[in-house]
Amino acid sequence: MDHLYIDTPEALAELCSELRREEWLALDTEFLREQSYRPRLCLIQVANSHVIACVDPLALDIEPLLDVLYEPGITKVLHAAGQDLEIFTTLRGTPPAPIFDTQIAATVLGQGEQVGYGALVQTVLGLQLEKTQARTDWCRRPLNEEQLNYAADDVRHLREVFHSQRRQLQELGRDEWLTEDFAELSNPARYTVEPEKAWRKVKGASRLKPAQLAVLQQLAAWREQRAVQLDKPRRWILKDDPLLDLARQQPKTQDKMSHIRGLDAGLLKRSGNELLDLIEKAQATPREAWPSLPKGPRLSPAQEPLVDLGMALLRERCREQNISPGAVGSRKEIEALLHGEDSELPLLHGWRRAVAGETLQRLFAGELSLSVAEGGLQYTA
Repeated sequence: MDHLYIDTPEALAELCSELRREEWLALDTEFLREQSYRPRLCLIQVANSHVIACVDPLALDIEPLLDVLYEPGITKVLHAAGQDLEIFTTLRGTPPAPIFDTQIAATVLGQGEQVGYGALVQTVLGLQLEKTQARTDWCRRPLNEEQLNYAADDVRHLREVFHSQRRQLQELGRDEWLTEDFAELSNPARYTVEPEKAWRKVKGASRLKPAQLAVLQQLAAWREQRAVQLDKPRRWILKDDPLLDLARQQPKTQDKMSHIRGLDAGLLKRSGNELLDLIEKAQATPREAWPSLPKGPRLSPAQEPLVDLGMALLRERCREQNISPGAVGSRKEIEALLHGEDSELPLLHGWRRAVAGETLQRLFAGELSLSVAEGGLQYTA
């Protein structure tokens, strides 16, 4: 066994002392959230060059480890860091920093777009990881050796992937590309619950009319607040389909509401009147206050070929860098860029700006010309 299982304060103190010896550590978590709104932390895996450890948060106070994770002089290396950072934000109110995300790094190194950890390990290290414990209940104790080996693998190989990626980024001159993206991972706003914006996450919201969106906004905010209050999954409070039907039909009585498929009788009994009040409140919302989905302006006939040129240049820039065009930008983003709606475009932030965003701005500003030479697309200032 090349990893430690940490379930006593003494062992944790010794581990924390070891982890402080280096300027980076590999980090992963195992958690469950099938029956709760907030993820329930079940295991923390950490590693540096000298040690691999599985820390049991159900057996001890992990505050000493959190102190290490929140040290600004130590880079935390994770893969697809979002959910792990959400957990730590729940524990301490803010995510740790600085972060290095190997999934994001993989994208700019041409190792795959939104690539999974197992696929990345195979690409970078040529190793095939076992998937036998993918459905483990990590809250059950005791954990057996097979489970702990599986969990330890998540950081055992992560550190090797990190070193390989960091070396490649430096060799390619791309080590500064990811600074903005990694910093954004530690932005507390990413993990802040905003009930009034919960309607945007409802699948199918784009098919509703503006007046219906006003009702959806009220109902989705209520569901979000109730889920947080009870610490239950949103779908346990009210599933998306009946939520959308309530926004479409806007029933005025509980009897009418009871005909909506998927609405639980218990929910109607407990909260039916409250839902009716919310629908009535939304119906009284002034038209100018209705929520709306962003819609790009229509392209003129003269602008259509300009967007085509932008797409061609995007693909050429991505070919040169061996990066998937879909990971960098979309046709809709290029249309928005052409119209000057560029303040929030991912295409103009972080590494995407370095790959293609700035070049596209120069194209639309008339500073670049495109031509065909040697069987390929050429662009010159």
